[in-house]
Amino acid sequence: MLILVRHGRTEANAAGLLLGRSDPPLDAVGTRQATSVAAALGRRDRVVAGPLRRTRATADALGDDVDIDDRWIEMSYGDWEQRPLRDVPPSTWREWMADPDFRPPGGESVAEVGLRVRAACDELLVEAADHDVVVVSHVSPIKAAVAWALDVPDEVIWHLFVRPASITRIAVTGSRTVLHSFNETAHLGTVSDT
Repeated sequence: MLILVRHGRTEANAAGLLLGRSDPPLDAVGTRQATSVAAALGRRDRVVAGPLRRTRATADALGDDVDIDDRWIEMSYGDWEQRPLRDVPPSTWREWMADPDFRPPGGESVAEVGLRVRAACDELLVEAADHDVVVVSHVSPIKAAVAWALDVPDEVIWHLFVRPASITRIAVTGSRTVLHSFNETAHLGTVSDT
């Protein structure tokens, strides 16, 4: 099973900022969320994480050795990094959602995220058929991995919502993938992300 975990909350997440390659730590809520994820997942065969502090801290809560894979880093928002979502004009959002090759100034496109995440998923395919592989990542790479699992275009990401510290499960049988769950949050109980 390929088990995808979004990192716990940061202050920038709570403020509604575009948070790509910036590297803030988890806030107090995010730390509690990471603990809840670890309790929910129990025993794991392997843990992989993106390189930023928020993913590493969430993965470290699992208590296992963590393999860092740069392909699981969040999308680069370039010049829009740490801007409030509401500051991006509606016409720009429409353009961005219509074109998977659209890049924020100095940033990365949805298609580029899809390429690197699909390669990372393909590399884990055989291992995830026989073992639980947990990947702690970010919202855009998790959405891209779901697109990979469903064998649909990258543009599907605009129709998905991934909460902080949520769990998504993709079963692997040979080269076939099946989405078992998406955006699980019951394990968070009363730990709010708002």
